[in-house]
Amino acid sequence: MTLLGLLVAFGGGIFGAAIGALPAFAFVGFLTMIGVAIQLALGAGTTDFFGIPFGAFGPHAGGFAAGVAAAAYAAKKGKLDSGRNIVTAGMGLNAPDVLLVGGIFGLIGYLIFWALQLVPSFGPGLAFSDLPAVGVVISAFLARFLWGTCGFCGKADPGRGFFHPTDATKWLVFQSSPAQIAVIGLGGGLLGAWLGVTHGVPGALLAFGIAASSLFFLTLGVLIPVTHHIMLPAALAGVASGSVIWGAVVGILSAFLGEFFARAFLCHGDTHVDPPACAIAVMTFAINLLTAVGFWTLAPLPV
Repeated sequence: MTLLGLLVAFGGGIFGAAIGALPAFAFVGFLTMIGVAIQLALGAGTTDFFGIPFGAFGPHAGGFAAGVAAAAYAAKKGKLDSGRNIVTAGMGLNAPDVLLVGGIFGLIGYLIFWALQLVPSFGPGLAFSDLPAVGVVISAFLARFLWGTCGFCGKADPGRGFFHPTDATKWLVFQSSPAQIAVIGLGGGLLGAWLGVTHGVPGALLAFGIAASSLFFLTLGVLIPVTHHIMLPAALAGVASGSVIWGAVVGILSAFLGEFFARAFLCHGDTHVDPPACAIAVMTFAINLLTAVGFWTLAPLPV
């Protein structure tokens, strides 16, 4: 932890709130792809560029999480239609206090990430989970407890089961049926796993970058799938196992896990708790644990 890091996190949080959570996350995807290009051109370990998309402007600090918290605050103050609105740019609200909340949560995200780094890992290169994803989840629940009114999970609509929300409250209506989830999980899993198998860790980062940057089009109203919680775990499984089949399995599981977390924490809530971040945190933990116990060598697959 450094004073410079704290100041940059505060500034990044203001900027993340100013442009909106989802646009900020899309920028993380673009920056990640640039970092991969630099790494592939210069060789592994030759650039510290990834300190931008996963550090100063990481989703857990001065970007996505800050925008989520700013949206929750703005909705509580009546300046935004919903605390689940992670697309609207906070700058357009003409409310400096909303931007300052983003800055404060940039600081909070920085501190959460610093604390998470103290948690024992599974071994060299095997953290206990994806720390930025865990940070995003913690930050989102903190914002919910501060400015939401729905409690931890929210309440189901009268006459409906908790895991059977209406179309009006679903996370992604076009990506909520079992068939849609399974097919996009399979496709994203195969693609992500192939990148991981063929290009190692840079390939896994590229899989994440492609999926995250594609969300820029979602901010424009194009109904594209949300796949970073599918492609990243699948790519990591590909790196660990050397198999695109295992990656496809992980992709499908991740897709359904994302929808599960959407229905558990988002659909009945009045602030945003990110389903992909929840899924990535759980799946990365599982993949790293399986790697640590040698599962992938005990269960090899031909491709």
